[in-house]
Amino acid sequence: MTVGALADAGADQNAIATAVASLGAGATVSFEKVKRSGIGATKYRVAAEETRKHRHLPHIVKIIEGAELSPRAKQNAIAVFRKLGEAEAEVHQVPIEKIHFHEVGAADSIADIVGACVALDALDIGALICSPLNVGSGTVKTEHGVLPVPAPATALLLRGAPIYSAGPAFELTTPTGAALAATLAREFGALPPMTIARTGHGAGDHDFPGQANVLRAILGETAGAEEALSVAIIEANIDDSNPQVLAYATERLLEAGALDVTLQPIVMKKGRPGHLLRVIAKPEDREPLAQIVFRETSTLGLRIYSAERRVQARSWMEVSTPYGKVRVKIAGEGAYAPEYEDCRKLALASGVALKRIIAEANFAYLNLSR
Repeated sequence: MTVGALADAGADQNAIATAVASLGAGATVSFEKVKRSGIGATKYRVAAEETRKHRHLPHIVKIIEGAELSPRAKQNAIAVFRKLGEAEAEVHQVPIEKIHFHEVGAADSIADIVGACVALDALDIGALICSPLNVGSGTVKTEHGVLPVPAPATALLLRGAPIYSAGPAFELTTPTGAALAATLAREFGALPPMTIARTGHGAGDHDFPGQANVLRAILGETAGAEEALSVAIIEANIDDSNPQVLAYATERLLEAGALDVTLQPIVMKKGRPGHLLRVIAKPEDREPLAQIVFRETSTLGLRIYSAERRVQARSWMEVSTPYGKVRVKIAGEGAYAPEYEDCRKLALASGVALKRIIAEANFAYLNLSR
């Protein structure tokens, strides 16, 4: 479905077919226009001489390295299989070198992963952002028998990623798809600000009633600030911590990568005064920051939820004041502000009031921007 969506969005189908043929794994591919619940999509079909051959990771790496692929496509495809191998090794509690790739070691699965990496390279995708994944529900038949959905390897691959289950009782995210997303996606979350150039739909095998079995790819250029992203909010109501401890915890959280940390006075049960500690974090930093809150404060529980963050594009200009240079932050619509830390350092060094330094920086910027 990933390859189909990227081909539907404009990836060179001949280039994908040629790349897969160069693997020498006995797989040939084709593309077909189909509909799923009335939505037009591209179906990526793989015909293989064998579909159940077991291979070890070194064998698969050798196949990819010997194929006619770009360096980037080779690197990504090998990285996806390594990620998949690590998950399988953890599931089966064996070294990665001894892992037999069952379904995903067959020629058709190799063609899926390589085809996706070739398509991304052909489209010159700079960054891949993945929405929350619908993993499906029910059970799936595998080489190891009937397993619950998501399959064990899929669940491991998607650690830290947002998932949900909706629609038919069917496996909607396979280990192959999970490995592609876990390896190649820069982040998971909401659609970022962008100017859409093209869209594409990749079709699955089944046509579910009431739900289009398609995967959508949206291609475009980023718009606004790159920081606009999905964030994790970590909160705790605390009524039994020393304010000095809370201030220290705030410092540690910021040093560890929190985007922002606030303390808000609140009144808790039985009229007790307390504080609401709120941490805004990148999704990938959620767990480390949560552990800092537990370690540095007295709270026994946290609330964690997702939110969207939008930040305007910014640029910097350095201005000269009678007391030294100050950076000025300029927002997309023209708002500006002198950098506090620069002004603070000049105030301490010169003995001049901070408000005077800020005023001089504002004056210097306005003179330059006329």
